Amino acid sequence: MSTCAKVSRDLEEPLAGTAATARTWLLVEQPGPWGAKALTSSHLDPALGRALERAAEGTGVRVALIRRPGRHADCHTVAERRVYAAHTTPGNVWLHKAITSNPERLLELDFTELGEGLPGTFDMALDGAPHTGDPLALVCTNGKRDRCCALLGRPLAAELAASGVDGIWEVTHLGGHRFSPTLLVLPFGYAYGRAEAHAVKEILQGVREGRVVTEGCRGSSAWERPGQAAELAVRTAAHEDAAGALSVVRTEGSAPRWEVTVAHTDGRHWLVTVAQGAALPPRPESCGSALGSPARMDVMAVRELSRTAVAHLAGH
Repeated sequence: MSTCAKVSRDLEEPLAGTAATARTWLLVEQPGPWGAKALTSSHLDPALGRALERAAEGTGVRVALIRRPGRHADCHTVAERRVYAAHTTPGNVWLHKAITSNPERLLELDFTELGEGLPGTFDMALDGAPHTGDPLALVCTNGKRDRCCALLGRPLAAELAASGVDGIWEVTHLGGHRFSPTLLVLPFGYAYGRAEAHAVKEILQGVREGRVVTEGCRGSSAWERPGQAAELAVRTAAHEDAAGALSVVRTEGSAPRWEVTVAHTDGRHWLVTVAQGAALPPRPESCGSALGSPARMDVMAVRELSRTAVAHLAGH
């Protein structure tokens, strides 16, 4: 039986520029089953889930549920749950954690501040603190959204956990089911598709060393999709793998063509031309959906700017 992930892989659909966009991620532990819209269809109080959705709207914060890999006891009451907040914009990347027995405290968070990269509200409301352990690897396993996430994501999460990799969590939704197994790595916020266990271990080792692995990378969630594709293209062109080295500083234009300026912390700048194309031939964007031509981000040109051009840009 053909799945959306198999079709996408067979057609070699490009991964760059397909990551979910979120400057800040808020992750709430919720064991047990998840429905398609997990925040309001799990054992988390649906009224709380709806309130969190409303609070996050338009703030740059994305809320998701997480649970430990493996079989899920259908427990309705959770004594304590872990909560993480991560900000992914270079220059201010952080990951904080908390443990709470009262998830209603989440409503005390200032989502606008979180979206702007200020962790104070998280630490105050939940008695949070910086996370000092291993990076987090979030594997999408929500089969109620798409069966590929269950068929491919759950075995990957289980294999990684069984092999002793710390920081592995199942997560409710990262977008792009057809790229399953999909993965988000925090604190840096890079997403990956078609992930395999050995590659995930390399990706996580890179994070520990402050490096970004570009193989299989969908982009950084800190940027909109044209910026994701542009930043990855500059990494490749400049042979740059340091995590915080590059930032998308300007995106001009609109679909189907953008000029994206990517800056390096050492002062270099690149102008990247990104065009939106349609993935052909038509294919299902998720299992059971009608055939469509999902948007793809194609990098047309990468040009390093002269110091004069950079100075001219700065003067604008």
